[in-house]
Amino acid sequence: MTTIGVTGVTGPFGRLAVERLLARGGSERVVGLARDPSRVSGLDGLDVRPGDYDQPSALVDALNGVDVLLLVSGNEFGKRVAQHTNVIEAAKAAGVTRVLYTSAPRADDTALPVAPEHKATEEVLRASGLAWTILRNNWYVENYTPQLDRYLAEGAIVTAAGTGRVGAAPRADFAAGAVAAALGDGHEGRVYELGGPPFTFDELAAVITDVTGTTVTHRTVSPAELVDALQGNGLDAGTAGFVASLDEAIARGDLDVPSDDLANLLGRPVTPLADAIREALK
Repeated sequence: MTTIGVTGVTGPFGRLAVERLLARGGSERVVGLARDPSRVSGLDGLDVRPGDYDQPSALVDALNGVDVLLLVSGNEFGKRVAQHTNVIEAAKAAGVTRVLYTSAPRADDTALPVAPEHKATEEVLRASGLAWTILRNNWYVENYTPQLDRYLAEGAIVTAAGTGRVGAAPRADFAAGAVAAALGDGHEGRVYELGGPPFTFDELAAVITDVTGTTVTHRTVSPAELVDALQGNGLDAGTAGFVASLDEAIARGDLDVPSDDLANLLGRPVTPLADAIREALK
């Protein structure tokens, strides 16, 4: 019996992945790692183990018996390379045979602000001696859907992204693709650029308008203007500047990554943007 491990199962991506694994009803045993296992609930059949990325020795015990590991990237910027390295080294020590890692678009050839830690992790994984699969996830549609009420109330999406395009897809599609790569054959040593058909924010606004019947437009501002607006909405200067830098990356084309890799892993088209908007509005 193959044992599939998933890290970060209290986060939305990890939870979606284990939900999909458990729902399959296959013969695989599913292990979920969580920094705080007491926070894991409603996942009958999941073997929950403590999995703190900052506790290397405990990670070895947590990964005991795991054959294939889905390493969901952490969210502590500045610490992720060390944390991911801890997991990869623990996987080696525990006898894991393959690690899948959720990375960033074009991680080895982009100026995207979040990319350096992903690139460094990819390098650690490639040098580990383990079989590996790299899943370069584009943006989640859920980066935008929590703001639908504001878009509708204000009648506008305000960005510094210009006409830049984003290859976003629903998080559930990315998780399903990761599960398919974890369970399927022929994915060792592969780098997948995962995402949906790229869209502009003008197109996002048009889809929201069509779905809701409320007119929403896209208004482009300068990065400095966006920072001021975000601070006016309560963000601190550092966070506002980071968000603006991501929009600048979109304007450069850093997230415009046309690829059929996700659809191929899913065995179906990526969920249409309009359907994702409808689901978010429920």
